[in-house]
Amino acid sequence: MDDRVAGALSLPDDWPAHPDLSLALNRMGSFDWDLDSGLMHMDQPALDVFDLRADEYDERPGTLGLRVPPDEGVRLDALVAQALKSGRSNYGAYFRTLRRDGSLRWTHTQGFVQRDATGRPRRIIGIVRDATQELADSTARRELDEERRQRTSLVEGTTAALAHARTVRDVTDVLKNSQGLAHLGATSLVMGLIEAGRIHLVADGPEGSFVPGTRYTRTDEPYPMSEVVRTLTPRFIESAEDFATSYPILWPHISHLGITSAAYLPLIAQARPIGALGLLYSEKDGFTGDERNLLVALGSSIAQSLQRAMLYEQEHDLAEGLQQAMLPRRIPEVPGAQIAVRYRSARMGRGIGGDWYDVIPLPGGRVGAVIGDVQGHDTHAAAVMGQLRIVLRAYAAEGHSPATVMARASVFLHELDTERFATCTYAEADLTTGVVQMVRAGHVDPLVREADGSCRKVPIEGGLPLGLSAMFGRLEYSVSTVELDPGQTMVLFTDGLVELPGADLDEGMQLLTGMIRNGPQDLQQLADRLCESVDERGGEDDVAVLLLRRKAAHAPQPGGRLQQHVAQNDPEALSSARHMIRAAVRAWGAKGRADEVELAADELTTNALMHTDGGAIVTIRVLTGPERRLRVDVEDRSSALPRRRDAGESGVSGRGLMLVDRLADAWGVESRGTGKCVWCEFIIPPRE
Repeated sequence: MDDRVAGALSLPDDWPAHPDLSLALNRMGSFDWDLDSGLMHMDQPALDVFDLRADEYDERPGTLGLRVPPDEGVRLDALVAQALKSGRSNYGAYFRTLRRDGSLRWTHTQGFVQRDATGRPRRIIGIVRDATQELADSTARRELDEERRQRTSLVEGTTAALAHARTVRDVTDVLKNSQGLAHLGATSLVMGLIEAGRIHLVADGPEGSFVPGTRYTRTDEPYPMSEVVRTLTPRFIESAEDFATSYPILWPHISHLGITSAAYLPLIAQARPIGALGLLYSEKDGFTGDERNLLVALGSSIAQSLQRAMLYEQEHDLAEGLQQAMLPRRIPEVPGAQIAVRYRSARMGRGIGGDWYDVIPLPGGRVGAVIGDVQGHDTHAAAVMGQLRIVLRAYAAEGHSPATVMARASVFLHELDTERFATCTYAEADLTTGVVQMVRAGHVDPLVREADGSCRKVPIEGGLPLGLSAMFGRLEYSVSTVELDPGQTMVLFTDGLVELPGADLDEGMQLLTGMIRNGPQDLQQLADRLCESVDERGGEDDVAVLLLRRKAAHAPQPGGRLQQHVAQNDPEALSSARHMIRAAVRAWGAKGRADEVELAADELTTNALMHTDGGAIVTIRVLTGPERRLRVDVEDRSSALPRRRDAGESGVSGRGLMLVDRLADAWGVESRGTGKCVWCEFIIPPRE
């Protein structure tokens, strides 16, 4: 195994344990299961017991599910969990494994639990061996059968396996793989569910046993499942002759299967039929009273599981439809950008959560990108998410700065009739210049994928989640600036993409960066691959992903242009404008004059806010010509022109335009139809 990976998981120094030579001589395999990392090492004899090659096993116990039937796996998991919880130092069990050729073999395992000084279990070391020959002995078989009968009945075992079934497909899979049905000698089963007054066949077998025309049947047709649904009474068919006489239409189609008897059971939940189950037998004549009672009890258990699964599927479909209705129906075309979004619903609860994304076209070639997550996994979380998405979009479209958008959204959530909070990242990108202003409210940091495929995390200064920042009066969100070069991709996502069972967030981020680095170049394919990875590892949380790539063809040739609206009595907007100006000056190769440009722009903006009734629009751009110039325009709605004047000996105002005159290489005032524009220009070096 890779030493680097093992070290990262803090495995025991002596892991894996080395088996004693006597184990190999007795054809026993050994395993070493580190409970902290979840990894289980198995030597080659142990892999031989499970009929697995070394390259098919990845040191994870879940991989053994390929060779362990589901109901046996449930029983083993319960046995190990009980041993760990009760404080026992060992456990043992017989169970069946499935070979490559489809045959079943008996296997025996014995495990020894190692605990630390506090009694916490840390490691299990044990053996596995093929016990088929041992149990072939009649005495051993009788003892095992007696033990199994004492431990649980057939109905209880099947019910335990069905308890993990969430969907109708899960129920049918459990029944097809159930060792209980095999113990009864049933060779195949058929199951139908009532849909719109008809019986829909949802499971049948074995291969080649399907009867054409029976996928959907009416309850008044002469079929055994129709009969038990009509009468709500089980139908036990004692012989092939009984089958042929009772159901002459069906029998000619299945007579080649060698069926000698059958049991058809109505599936009844809450006093109404929801379907029917048929068990078909070969080499069995008739049913004893105990067998009939057992099958009726089994049918009742299956009916309850089916009803639960059907309700779950209905609720999941409803919740998923609500979630999808809350998300944007389409992503707008944004000049200069390629965008891909994905949403993967949760696999827990009702399959709905508060994750969302949004893309907001803004004036001046800008675009807003939102990713967020409302606390909880229910319809209330989805409803809060929908409202938050709308207000965030409205605040951004009004022209507020990213910090103001986030602060107002937090106040909105705090005043909403809910106790939920939300994490969020809002990014406002100017695709002409590549300058991205980002605000993070308790959310995970974004990533940036370079044009060559390499990937890095972008640390963004963050604030409290939405709702909490308003509750505690901490609405001053910091604005971080990122420069997105042509071909680079900004990756925004919710925490469900990086949460790993038993691992911290940093490990999940490392795995994600590696996946993006090695992922496809196409954004749509990359978004699909990220969601598929969550399914592969069995992620339970919902996930939202937003990928935004700046197109190379949209890169500015002569220079760039950025614009910011600053409303009166909005200090966050003024602070955001300062961040924008400083970032743009650095991005455009004029870092040496950043302080001068920022100070002059700040004076012009402050004058507009103090001496006019409305807000101001600040625009910064690069002009080309004989010499490269950076120009700052501050527009307001007042037609009164400013004038340069001395402040006087004790005056605190009047110095603004004098300061601009000293700092800038040129400045002036232009009348506009609805107001005026005060501008200043700075000579900056040619761009390399």
